[in-house]
Amino acid sequence: MSAVQPGEEDTGPIRLFLVDDQELVRAGFRMVLDAQEDMTVVGEAGDGVAALAAVPQVAPDVVLMDIRMPRMDGVEATRRLSAAGELPKVLVLTTFDLDDYAFAALKAGASGFLLKDAGPAELLTAIRAVHGGDAVVAPSTTRRMLDHVIPHLPSAAGAVDAAQARLAPLTDREREVLVAVARGLSNSEIAAELFLAEATVKTHIGRILHKLGLRDRVHMVITAYETGLV
Repeated sequence: MSAVQPGEEDTGPIRLFLVDDQELVRAGFRMVLDAQEDMTVVGEAGDGVAALAAVPQVAPDVVLMDIRMPRMDGVEATRRLSAAGELPKVLVLTTFDLDDYAFAALKAGASGFLLKDAGPAELLTAIRAVHGGDAVVAPSTTRRMLDHVIPHLPSAAGAVDAAQARLAPLTDREREVLVAVARGLSNSEIAAELFLAEATVKTHIGRILHKLGLRDRVHMVITAYETGLV
């Protein structure tokens, strides 16, 4: 089987799993998603416990995860999925008044988040971005959420020193790239700003992820905020 070339879509549909305690919400999502040629809903659950039991059986590519649910919320469900090894990407669904929960879910291993009142086009774009391993949602939206929750994060004595020590493995150039990612720049924009080849930017990002033990670009943004780079 030939590899998918840059700019080409995988021929198989994106397998989706819906987790939300409101049946009507799941039905609405299913209606929109199943209408797409490149997507198919392979399962759904009304809470985190049911989701953890069902997800391994249907092997979805992306899980759309609500936050507040009975029995087990989306944060804990995401954390357990992330700890399971081979895992689907998790796209958290939230509202502005639940930003703290969304931030916790990102730290638990979610690939990104989306506001529940997003339109169908934005939802579809976010799903395709997550499936493709990209940055999930608009960086400006990510920064706005982080700006809201960062003031509420613990600021114990020595926390800043510890955060800075975490960045010690990075070279100066890698720090510059990390800051640029946190500012919401794409790889091509980073390349233009830092006078680098785009392939070199990708290499730097890969090294940052490896050195800091991060999962994706979303966690790079979180780390940049937590360590005071941004």
